[in-house]
Amino acid sequence: MAARIIFAGTPEFAVPGLDALVEAGVPPVAVFTQPDRPAGRGRRLTPPPVKRAADRHGLTVHQPERLGDEEAARIRELAPDLMVVVAYGQILRRNVLDAPRCGCVNVHASLLPRWRGAAPIQRALLAGDEQTGVTLMQMDEGLDTGPMLAREGTPISADETAGSLHDRLARIGADLLVAHLAEILAGAITPEPQSEEGATYAAKLTQAESWLDPAEPAEQLERRVRALAPVPGARIHLGGTQVRVLAARACPGRPDDQAGTVAAASGSGIEVATGEGRLCITRLKPAGGREQSAADYLNGRRLAPGERVQ
Repeated sequence: MAARIIFAGTPEFAVPGLDALVEAGVPPVAVFTQPDRPAGRGRRLTPPPVKRAADRHGLTVHQPERLGDEEAARIRELAPDLMVVVAYGQILRRNVLDAPRCGCVNVHASLLPRWRGAAPIQRALLAGDEQTGVTLMQMDEGLDTGPMLAREGTPISADETAGSLHDRLARIGADLLVAHLAEILAGAITPEPQSEEGATYAAKLTQAESWLDPAEPAEQLERRVRALAPVPGARIHLGGTQVRVLAARACPGRPDDQAGTVAAASGSGIEVATGEGRLCITRLKPAGGREQSAADYLNGRRLAPGERVQ
């Protein structure tokens, strides 16, 4: 397939799409990604995953702070047929959207119009959605409001985490892109406008949302744990120490349970009484410590029934 494609993406979610284009014999003529940022305890400048993948494929990489007029002119000079955008991290202006012959196509991790925005995977899990998927969308100047070119759904399992769903949707998106690429380039797909009915916004999760509130029902808390696993992890205080909860399940409570207290603690899990039922914590990471099972955590710490958590 002789096509001039530009790829724009930044995080790990975008890497399968870039890899798929190269494997399909249409390596991008240029890759745009965010600049290197400080990361880790040493705050060393670290390239984003897409840059590392592009370097591995020997592709030309551009890392502007923003896609302004100068970058739009550079894109036009490349005479692209299409720009593929996967979690790039910027809203594209009209001068960029109109530069490629076939415009810009976005690979979005939800079944639009549900969960437009930055955190569709986490929001789907928090809401208890039974299904999600990937949408190929012709981009406009709105936030994930453009007409749809293709969609593929997938069920959300009862034990799905943000990490496992992220990896699965990234692969689905890459396959969906390659499967429809020739049709997109040929103008053979009639874009389907999104309905505003059922549209929801997937705002990025705030730090405050990472805290578990034992006054909430256990099922809701379990969804929060899964939506935040493996990183950054839901947070709670146990035994006066902050821990990140990496795995937990809702289980039945008892009439005498007091929400916000340790109801039971054993090798099978730490059961916290909640507003409805109990949250059984099975894997956690204490502040400054390593990830471990509840059994390993209790080997070095004693949690008494009735002890307060927060």
